[in-house]
Amino acid sequence: MNDLYNRQPSQIVMYATEYCPDCHRAKAFFKANGIEYLLVGLEGNSNATNFIININNGNRSVPTIIFPDGTVLVEPSWGELRAKIPGA
Repeated sequence: MNDLYNRQPSQIVMYATEYCPDCHRAKAFFKANGIEYLLVGLEGNSNATNFIININNGNRSVPTIIFPDGTVLVEPSWGELRAKIPGA
């Protein structure tokens, strides 16, 4: 299955930028909890940028994290990620 630009990926997909502090926080959460995910950078990637703008009703908000169940978290806190991923 192609997990890029998919609203129900087979794995967690995080759309992020290099300079975003919220993206760094989400990456740190996944690393600290040993959670695998697919990282898609927006820099120089118009397909990813357009996909995120579409999902976020015209906003280029990052990180945007899409889960296999189709739910989306945008700029989540550690608490929001912990609530979404039991056992984390």
